[in-house]
Amino acid sequence: MSSATATDISAQMPKPSGLEGIVAASTALSHVFGEEGRLVYRGYEIHELAGRASFEEVAFLLYHGHLPDAGELADFQQRLNARRRLPSGVVELIRGLPAETAPMDALRTGVSAIGNFLSSEIDDEPDQDEALLLLGMVPSVLATFHRHRQGLDPIEPRDDLNTAQSYLYQITGTEPSEDHWQPLETYLILLADHGLNASTFTARVIASTGSDICSAVTGAIGALKGPLHGGAPSKVLDMLNEIGSADNVDAWLTSAMDRGERLMGFGHRVYKAEDPRAEILRELARRASDPDFFALSFNTEKRALEMLEERKPGRRLYTNVEFYSAAVLAAVGLPGDMFTPTFAVARTAGYTAHVLEQVANNRLIRPQSEFVGPTDLHFRPINDR
Repeated sequence: MSSATATDISAQMPKPSGLEGIVAASTALSHVFGEEGRLVYRGYEIHELAGRASFEEVAFLLYHGHLPDAGELADFQQRLNARRRLPSGVVELIRGLPAETAPMDALRTGVSAIGNFLSSEIDDEPDQDEALLLLGMVPSVLATFHRHRQGLDPIEPRDDLNTAQSYLYQITGTEPSEDHWQPLETYLILLADHGLNASTFTARVIASTGSDICSAVTGAIGALKGPLHGGAPSKVLDMLNEIGSADNVDAWLTSAMDRGERLMGFGHRVYKAEDPRAEILRELARRASDPDFFALSFNTEKRALEMLEERKPGRRLYTNVEFYSAAVLAAVGLPGDMFTPTFAVARTAGYTAHVLEQVANNRLIRPQSEFVGPTDLHFRPINDR
């Protein structure tokens, strides 16, 4: 029997980069089956919900573990609608931001401010009323800032509109048509949760310390802002606009691949098969977006995958959720720099559900690190260094 020391054993243990493969929490909310290309919310395949349920039904599902009946949904919708109006202090703070502020930065600031101006309603024991407060107010923060940077006054939310309708209405001042709000609602459902991704993990870590829900969601938004997580949909739009037309796809891709550039909207850390959300968004983009823009998107996807296979045989890549998100969000009238913030509108349902799940059976999340620095140094006075 070996008598290896703890140090020896530690040295033999695998050291995953970025916590890959490490189980850091138990959750009943959602799960990504990466090898199979499946996403499940509370037992429901994403295909069962997208385009069939409302965003409010999906948020209820994440919070409660079952789909609501008519009475439960009406009550949930009423409670959510009553929490969309921002405190006047938050509105004034947002209107004091420079117009050139990035929307994600404005959102982070606004959500943090909600915790200040509603401190009497938000404490260190998150509950569903607080979750609904953020689910209702996050779209209002973004709409208020977007109008501010255009030199326009904010628009009060309407109680007779659902989340997707109200978001677009507060941005434009016009009640959106079904052709606009329904694609957005499907997008919100698809992005509502996605296992223990970086920003959701951030929210759970903060919640595990006993902090409040606004702090947890503010931290999550900071993580989502990063281009390696949620910050890439607008770059897909930039790429497609640079390609310009379906006729220019091959030439542009050849040049980009020859230079070793990363193609935006391709590949995923977890999925080893097609992302089921990308499949749904592709069909949604086909119906909702400009025909020429969809042709550009579709041809870019098709030729990029073919050319990548030619250059690196056997290394299968697929478009991820960001690729067709660009087409869908552009089709409903959102500018590119509002894509990731709109991702946050959707994911607030997941963030808040994960916070509630974390605090229900809480233990401080406190992983260990592998120390790789020296341990035998001795202090020398500054004149001797």
